[in-house]
Amino acid sequence: MKKKMMILGCMILMLFSAPIAWTEEGVTDTEIHIGQWGPQTGPAAAWGSVARGTGDYFKWINATGGIHGRKIVYHMFDDGYNPAKTKAGVKELQEGTGIFAWASGVGTSPGLAVKDYLMERKVPWVGPAAGSLHWVSPPEKHLFAVYPLYYNEARALVRYAVEDMGKKRVAVAYLNDEYGKNGLRGAIEELEAHGMEVVAQVPVEQTDSDVKPHVMQLRKSDADMVLLWTTVSHAVRIVGTAKAMNFTPQFMSTSTCSDFPLMNHISKGLWEGVICATFGELPDSDHPGMQQYKKEVFDQFASKDERWGMFYAAGIIFIEPMIEALKNAGPDLTREKFVTEMEKLTGFKGVGPEVNFKPFDPNDMYSRQGTRQTFLVQCLADGKAEKLTDWITLD
Repeated sequence: MKKKMMILGCMILMLFSAPIAWTEEGVTDTEIHIGQWGPQTGPAAAWGSVARGTGDYFKWINATGGIHGRKIVYHMFDDGYNPAKTKAGVKELQEGTGIFAWASGVGTSPGLAVKDYLMERKVPWVGPAAGSLHWVSPPEKHLFAVYPLYYNEARALVRYAVEDMGKKRVAVAYLNDEYGKNGLRGAIEELEAHGMEVVAQVPVEQTDSDVKPHVMQLRKSDADMVLLWTTVSHAVRIVGTAKAMNFTPQFMSTSTCSDFPLMNHISKGLWEGVICATFGELPDSDHPGMQQYKKEVFDQFASKDERWGMFYAAGIIFIEPMIEALKNAGPDLTREKFVTEMEKLTGFKGVGPEVNFKPFDPNDMYSRQGTRQTFLVQCLADGKAEKLTDWITLD
């Protein structure tokens, strides 16, 4: 009997001393699995550095202690800005590997391809790298938008053109998808508020390589400001073709074309003078956060052929709130706790706009649209940026 009691005692001791298996998908005692997609090839490859910036940021987080002793395991794949590839890659990782949450993810159309899938599975998604109204209209409990709305960027640009520059005839060239249409909607509504109309709406298809017909439409409208809501390559082609045709309106564009050293390089200097909205402190500014990330993230972890710039920094900007919430959730990490901590982020300020979330409200888009701010910059001859405004807050 005594022997049996000793055996039973040993079994109980072993039971309570054995490691407890973690039941939350994508989390172990030592790891947190986070996924992202980003175009490393294809027409939007210039935006691929967003995903690489996130990856290097996670390396830095891991090197500085991780999250309560856990290391972030980063799963990034190249979707080529192809929604079908985005959907296939997300499903493979989610169901094959098991992803705790998704970080950023470049593009409106790619994001729309997986939004419903992730929300149905109640998988958190933080900081889509696109300022689409579709993320928050209607809001989703597990989706937290950090990128300023394209709609608001367009309004800020048009308002500046009309009120500060005295422009009278505004045209829009836009990618014929939800990314481009978000910018077009904002421009139309801001012009209507000033008693004006868009003088030309020129759609651009992903496959369009010859933009001369588009520029001819813009020139025919006699526009004195042209708002570009396209891919990087299309924007550069339109500006270059316009100048070759002696059509010289004020060009303005979204934050997706605000990496001025890159834009000036691939346009061979033709991007000089273009005004853009932006979503974060300038990479070459004296902002202490940007200086720290340049020194501790980029200099230590970026590959030799990587370039420090706005798109790379965006991969950090959109994910700063995610890291804050992961830390605040404590060692007993669950998706429910993580979502609760995301909702508590108010007045959070990293190197991007101020972030404010709220407890989920299906009737309040701003319970999940964390940012309302942007500011405007103009490209100088050397690819540097001149700041034209302070942070602008718009609803």
